[in-house]
Amino acid sequence: MLVRDAMSTVVLTIGPAHTLRQAARLMSARRIGAAVVLDPDAGGLGILTERDILNAVGAGHDPDRETAHGHTTTDVVFAAPEWTLEEAAAAMSRGEFRHLIVLDEREAVGVVSVRDIIRCWLPARDRARAVPA
Repeated sequence: MLVRDAMSTVVLTIGPAHTLRQAARLMSARRIGAAVVLDPDAGGLGILTERDILNAVGAGHDPDRETAHGHTTTDVVFAAPEWTLEEAAAAMSRGEFRHLIVLDEREAVGVVSVRDIIRCWLPARDRARAVPA
């Protein structure tokens, strides 16, 4: 199975000036764990995750004053739609993160998460177990 089969194609894109609270509200409303941050001044695409927001608030930062810019990961590992889910899972494991922005022709076309991969793998595993030996 490929990344294109598992990824979410509804991508939340925010700007670097969004506050952490604004980002959290948007992510919560869409029930997603990451937002793509479009910041042309900082080199393009980055990612802000629920963990980034949690770490900032846990460190005492004010979510109404702190912006996405200061908490965005810009050293991003991108996936291609043609990657296998095994390749995506390996990249996530190596980098110790849970989301990959999926690029096609340098355009963000989706986000794939650990949860997305698990959702695809479980039915395949269940089908394999149901096959008589």
